[in-house]
Amino acid sequence: MPLSPPADRDPIHERRIECHGYRRTDGLWDIEGHMTDVKSYDFDNAERGRVEAGVPVHEMRVRITIDMDFLIHDAEACTEYAPFGICPDAAPSMGKLKGLKIGSGWRREIDRHLGGTLGCTHLRELLGPMATTAVQTIAPIMERENPLAAGERPWSIGTCHAYAPDSPVVKRLWPEHYRAPGSRDP
Repeated sequence: MPLSPPADRDPIHERRIECHGYRRTDGLWDIEGHMTDVKSYDFDNAERGRVEAGVPVHEMRVRITIDMDFLIHDAEACTEYAPFGICPDAAPSMGKLKGLKIGSGWRREIDRHLGGTLGCTHLRELLGPMATTAVQTIAPIMERENPLAAGERPWSIGTCHAYAPDSPVVKRLWPEHYRAPGSRDP
């Protein structure tokens, strides 16, 4: 179902986030994120001069290289457009993600290593959709190439509303792991 019809309005700002997942020939995976911010109007910037409508205020890219366990082997970033000349200096901090694992506590680890003045807000924000892209890239391949043993609990149970242990989706897909509403999940 779509959103309700909006009130009359004028476009001001647009953020685009694009993420891609790649399987590498060496057995690792590259997850790439690209983010742009543009305005619908021209404005003056103290360091860049006049920024025309549609020219990025921010344009940034991140690549993380991970294995099947979601362990980060490499991480890099670049800033192509930013409001200040100093902004690209934050990109190398992305390397602090090496050795971390995408999973429970991911956002907390991002903040610990790249939060506040340790990194760039926009690069940090890109890592959320990139983590989801990593799961969407790797999980279907992993499930196809390494199917669950009979009775083994799928990792996805409990990760979202549809995969709640008491949901009709879990009841249909994995009846042996379904838990009636209100029951305790072992």
